[in-house]
Amino acid sequence: MKILSCNSNRPLAEAIAAYLDVPLTKADVRRFADMEVFVEIGENVRGEDVFVIQSTCFPANDNVMELLVALDALRRGSARRVTAVLPYYGYARQDRKSGPRTPISAKLLANLITSAGADRVLTIDLHAGQIQGFFDIPTDNLFAAPVFIEDIRSRYDNGQVMIVSPDVGGVVRARSMASRLDADLAIIDKRRPKAGVSEVMNIIGDVKDRHCIMVDDIVDSGGTLCNAAAALIESGALSVDAYVTHGVLSGGAVSRVAASPLNSLVTTDSIPATEAVRVARNVRHLSVAPLLGEAIRRINEERSVSTLF
Repeated sequence: MKILSCNSNRPLAEAIAAYLDVPLTKADVRRFADMEVFVEIGENVRGEDVFVIQSTCFPANDNVMELLVALDALRRGSARRVTAVLPYYGYARQDRKSGPRTPISAKLLANLITSAGADRVLTIDLHAGQIQGFFDIPTDNLFAAPVFIEDIRSRYDNGQVMIVSPDVGGVVRARSMASRLDADLAIIDKRRPKAGVSEVMNIIGDVKDRHCIMVDDIVDSGGTLCNAAAALIESGALSVDAYVTHGVLSGGAVSRVAASPLNSLVTTDSIPATEAVRVARNVRHLSVAPLLGEAIRRINEERSVSTLF
């Protein structure tokens, strides 16, 4: 087995390599003067089972190109099998035609990854489960829920916890976590009048005197979470926390979260933390390195991955 890291999330790649006790493969991933991406593998990979770790987060297009060039380099280096490990799968929110003459970019990215030379894909909490079907190669979609559940159990009394879905689309995810925690479920009914803007219309469920924990896959601008937190507090919730797998946190999201009623926002290291995130008073990180490391070990050994779910 060989572990190759591109540049988007090297700390996570190093943590995965440490978990597996496998050194990162020597590779030179750099830019030419005109910002073209160049990748040179510094070790023999012929006949090897290679895992390329790259989150396609900001700057998304640069990181996508690094991944594609690395996959091509490994294919031309005669690697036996190449697995694209994407802790965060960018473009996932463009999973359908949202209007006339609009793209399905999540499918386009899947085609590019496959054509570049990936034999299988490993990722965490796809925005929509059906994106697995965009790939014509084996795709494992892990869930961060076990990592979150362990943290929730160590901090809260289950009797007072209520799991909250911040929108109707996340009900399946929230219901699964509520079932595993033996907790009640509430749902936020929101409207989105335009992209990046959300309004809370109703709260389905009695949240009075409960510790509410919102769960979601992506937090970008933070508007939805902050508006939902304010609505829950107004409805009598004792506290509101949020557990979100991918902390995109673009623009003024960190300051928006800091000024909100959220007691804490807990994200994973699928996307590297910016300096603003690291110093934020109410943002915490949990590592998914052991989860990804164990999945990589099982893929390499041809053992079941589904038991990690």
